[in-house]
Amino acid sequence: MTIKDLPNLRGITPAGRRTTLWAMGLATAFSIALAGSSALAQGAQHAKQLSLTACYYSKDYTGRVASGPRYNPKKLTAAHRTLPFGTKLRVTSLRSGRSVIVVVNDRGPFTKRCRLDLSFAAAKVLRMIDSGLARVSVVVE
Repeated sequence: MTIKDLPNLRGITPAGRRTTLWAMGLATAFSIALAGSSALAQGAQHAKQLSLTACYYSKDYTGRVASGPRYNPKKLTAAHRTLPFGTKLRVTSLRSGRSVIVVVNDRGPFTKRCRLDLSFAAAKVLRMIDSGLARVSVVVE
């Protein structure tokens, strides 16, 4: 995009043009991000079942999660890189056969080995505390 593409910006100072173009770029990026996340959510709702590796938060972690509140190890929550906050997932351990419903409230995990980060309580239900990692199947509820 150039200034010639935007004739209404010709009378604005160079600093004003930069600010206006930056804001327009930010708005465009934000709308693309929103469209992408809704498409992911729609795609996830149509997905039958996904098999992946899960890990869990430490019981001692006390920081905040990406959606705002403090991490609570007693709640059944999870972190996923792309699913929207509030998405409910049924997570079933392929080893133990036990399942739990968790709510996505954080982003991550940011490792190659693991694609879903569970709260300590959810990991306890799935009996994966000793192993640290577990193969699970995930279904969007």
